[in-house]
Amino acid sequence: MKRIIVYTMLIICSLLFVAPLFWAVTTAVKSPAELYLFPPKWIPSVWKFSNFTDAWTIQPFNLFLKNTVIVTLMSTLGQLISCTLVAYGFARFQFKGRDLLFLIVLATMMIPWEVTMIPQYMEFNYLGWINTLKPLIVPSWFGSAYFIFLLRQFILTLPRELDEAATIDGANKLAILVRVIVPLMGPSLILVGVFQIMSCWNDYLGPLIFLNDQSKYTLTLGLSQFKGMFGVDMQSIMAITCLISIPPLAVFFFAQRYIVGGIAGTGIKG
Repeated sequence: MKRIIVYTMLIICSLLFVAPLFWAVTTAVKSPAELYLFPPKWIPSVWKFSNFTDAWTIQPFNLFLKNTVIVTLMSTLGQLISCTLVAYGFARFQFKGRDLLFLIVLATMMIPWEVTMIPQYMEFNYLGWINTLKPLIVPSWFGSAYFIFLLRQFILTLPRELDEAATIDGANKLAILVRVIVPLMGPSLILVGVFQIMSCWNDYLGPLIFLNDQSKYTLTLGLSQFKGMFGVDMQSIMAITCLISIPPLAVFFFAQRYIVGGIAGTGIKG
């Protein structure tokens, strides 16, 4: 009986989360006549799947998709490389002020991006990077405090005997990282990659600030083009929202077991 009650409550709670997604999908395939009915009609009389192709071709979403993929892949690659190097340094190297420097790195997580937004804009404007994809890519190659922390904690769980054995075989520090440490960091690297992909794919404020030309827009900015001064194309918004939600959902679905393993492997130690 207790199990039945628990399952019932879980089903009810899950419906609360599924309902907005179901409403978005059904709205995307509704006809204009059924869009603003009251009370709302959850199941459309006619499923207009042509709304997806119409919405995708109204704006140059193929170009927006290309820009988004470039930003996402380059930013993710930058985070993986830079954060791995920095985390390895904090976890394996002994130098004066290491712990203090690590605390300073962690302290940057308490500074919201809105505080550094204007200084970053001024810096990128001075470099001539405004209205290019560089402001969305280059900062990722300097690491993220959160990802550095996650990877450092995982490296600390690896026995130093592995490093010593590789050193005896003649490997230098970089070779130890590439041949010994990185192959063992699979779940944590996948975790960082998934988090970064989600962040870049759904980023709206960054492209809004740094991009002016429509040819440089990402998918999130392209989605905002359906909001006019005198109205909102709700069908197109929902259709594009459903389409651009597919890649993040697919990434999370296939990587969820690695995400759990990556989080479990970054326990606090040392």
